[in-house]
Amino acid sequence: MSGLSTGAGSANVTGVKPAGFRGVFRDDESARAVYSEGAGIARTIPAAVAVPASADDVSALVRWAAGTRTPLIARGSGSGMAGGAVGAGVVVDLSRLDDIGAVDVERRRVTVGPGALRGAVNERARGYKLRFPVDPSSGAFCTIGGMAATNAAGAHTLRYGATRAWVTALDCVFEDGSRALVRRGATPPDVPAIERFLAGAHAAILASPARARSHPGVRKDSSGYALADYARSGELLDLLVGSEGTLAIFVGVELSLASLPGATSSLVAEFPTLEQAVDGAARARTGGASACELLDRTFIEVARRGEAPVTIDDSSEAVLLVEIEAGDSGAATAMARVMENALTACGATHVTVALSAEDEATLWTLRHAASPILNRLSPSLKSMQFIEDAAVPPEKLPQYVRGVREVLARHGVRGVIFGHAGDSHIHVNPLVDVKLANWRQTVQEILDEVTSLAAQLDGTLAGEHGDGRLRTPLMERVWDPRSTALFVEVKRAFDPLNIFNPGVKVPVGAAPLGDIKYDPALPPLPADARAALDAVERERGWSNFRLSMIGGG
Repeated sequence: MSGLSTGAGSANVTGVKPAGFRGVFRDDESARAVYSEGAGIARTIPAAVAVPASADDVSALVRWAAGTRTPLIARGSGSGMAGGAVGAGVVVDLSRLDDIGAVDVERRRVTVGPGALRGAVNERARGYKLRFPVDPSSGAFCTIGGMAATNAAGAHTLRYGATRAWVTALDCVFEDGSRALVRRGATPPDVPAIERFLAGAHAAILASPARARSHPGVRKDSSGYALADYARSGELLDLLVGSEGTLAIFVGVELSLASLPGATSSLVAEFPTLEQAVDGAARARTGGASACELLDRTFIEVARRGEAPVTIDDSSEAVLLVEIEAGDSGAATAMARVMENALTACGATHVTVALSAEDEATLWTLRHAASPILNRLSPSLKSMQFIEDAAVPPEKLPQYVRGVREVLARHGVRGVIFGHAGDSHIHVNPLVDVKLANWRQTVQEILDEVTSLAAQLDGTLAGEHGDGRLRTPLMERVWDPRSTALFVEVKRAFDPLNIFNPGVKVPVGAAPLGDIKYDPALPPLPADARAALDAVERERGWSNFRLSMIGGG
């Protein structure tokens, strides 16, 4: 073992490969360090890193972990924001299990490994005029396994729903190393974990009040276990999707696919008030929009510093980006004109319509116009995404956005606010100066106050990114005691030894904010690992195989 701290509760891993494990297993400092960070704010040095070469490797690793009581943290590209892919114990890098099977055009299905990139899967499907329509902004480099683990969503969730709706089967390794296929519409497989669940937690979920199973009025939710979806469908698949590697490790995913649209059109609408923009989003939702994104004035102000592709009037408080899908270009044009009139009727002062693919692409670059500017800010200013995933009932969106603005202003912190207006789901990038002596206290207070705000508005803290280690300790503030008790019961049934991603979904006593990777007071990582992690973040190279970046494999 190296001298790096692994954190409380980590296993005493010796560096010797588990019996039957044929993949890469390392516990040297550089290997551990290069898996200590992901796209979120957390840093945790793992005890070791395992890179399975096959699904059988995963089974062998889980059997070893059960015997040695070693925590396993399943990971894809590490692009998750909530810290669910970093932790003490052994990080299990599933990115090498990246096979993409043949596309079944007639059934519109494809089976892929958990490490298959969403972008690669979608590209394969497009060759058959199909697509996987769930499109997170990380879609080019996130893995399908990670998307299934968090029930990832994106701009087109407005029309197509989140990942759960598109998963038709999961190839799972359970806590004793047993492997089974859980398929929608099929009899549950005969494995001990599922038997325990059906003997206990199943009845408790069905008997619980509806309020204990969901956040009523919230359109997107990846917090907790999907009790409401399971209660409605009775499908174990719905419970497993979104479980963040805490109930089983996915070694295969079967996806349903959708047809490509015949044509699209897009609009940018400027509004003088948030309320009018929210009215416009509701009109877009009922009017058949496939996507509807909100850019708050905080976002617009930052975007103006660069070369934004669209000029936005100084008086605009919010902008909506809307996309429409249709069977052909004529229908897309006609629907765009109807939508233009509808948004104007809601108070839009100016609407830009794009009908060609080139013009549409130009409009949608506005959605990412702030990121390059944020990257050029003072080195001491860090864009820390720790309040970045709340969703509230649609009618409460203006209260949430204004409340977040007020919290940030009260603490003297600038922030960029944007998100999925059609689903009333908001991302926030606070800009924190880590040179200030009290910056950690400021982060803690902002997190606390925004959590209270989301709870007061009957919202969720995790619309699409999952709870991770960041939000799990806060779940009792947005879920009632019956809900959190059910989460414990589900976890205990599937993972009685608590080896699968402990501290996610069910708290283990840790604080929401542990080590923050931007903290200048943290001990430095080995130079090769630090250079690799910096390159990943700078180049958005999340799909890069981390061990290849430090030499060796």
